[in-house]
Amino acid sequence: MSERARGLGGLALIAVVATLALALSIAGVRRLDSGTSIVIGSKAFSESWILAEIYAQRIERVTGAPVRRRHALGGTLLAFEGLRGGSLHVYPEYTGTGLVSILGEPVSSEPSQVLPRVRAAFARRWNMTWLAPQGFNNTYALAMRREHAQGLGVTRVSDLRSHPTLLLGFATEFVARDDGWPGLTQHYGLASSAAPKAMEAGLMYQAVAAGEVDVISAYATDARIDKFELVLLEDDLSFFPPYQATPLLGPGVAQAHPELVEALAPLAGLLTDAEMRRLNAEVDVHRKDPAEVARVYLDTLGL
Repeated sequence: MSERARGLGGLALIAVVATLALALSIAGVRRLDSGTSIVIGSKAFSESWILAEIYAQRIERVTGAPVRRRHALGGTLLAFEGLRGGSLHVYPEYTGTGLVSILGEPVSSEPSQVLPRVRAAFARRWNMTWLAPQGFNNTYALAMRREHAQGLGVTRVSDLRSHPTLLLGFATEFVARDDGWPGLTQHYGLASSAAPKAMEAGLMYQAVAAGEVDVISAYATDARIDKFELVLLEDDLSFFPPYQATPLLGPGVAQAHPELVEALAPLAGLLTDAEMRRLNAEVDVHRKDPAEVARVYLDTLGL
């Protein structure tokens, strides 16, 4: 299953360079021991980069240990293989991604079930550790222009049953994924008078803002939700799987270095969906450096 598309803004070129750098260095970084610096990675979208910087700076502040960054690594498989092979020690991962993309297990919409499942499976197979989630859930959602949704009285996904003529514009992968439109229509009993238009994720937000489509697929913490004054429809029948962001530690890292677990523990549960959208906007809309956004965030919390 492909990595879910998210805006990267000015980070795209850096992402390519960083990915090549990891590939070249993968054999040269040893597993974590008392003489090895900590290596923290991120995937190639702003939210992952921000979270990785929060982890890195928090560890530096608390432990004084040297931390190296491997940012913008591309998709899930590259980041996960780096962790499994020992070239990374920590990176931000999502519970839904761990369940479906890495473990290949069926979709589940219950957060209280997904986290224990991935924790147990990753510990058993790879001796990896999922820490406590950051608090937000960057899951799939359906979005509309706020004014349009209010005018129609649409607040929930199930309300779309009464509006089959609305024009749909979805990210290409959402049109085909089991946890996207095919599963959603079956789960909710939805019908549309026209097939959804498959779109590139960035253009999708612009299209709904311009009124070219009425409903789009979105990600709950995407900064463009606020930028384009969109509203997320309530998933009232609980279809979409949880994508709770969590520090994922490599094989044996938590056991060998409990100080890393202790350093990251206070970050748990602090980020709401709205706050993560705000941090993403600092990078994607206002073009700020993710490292600076992370620094200000930690300073504001006194961490």
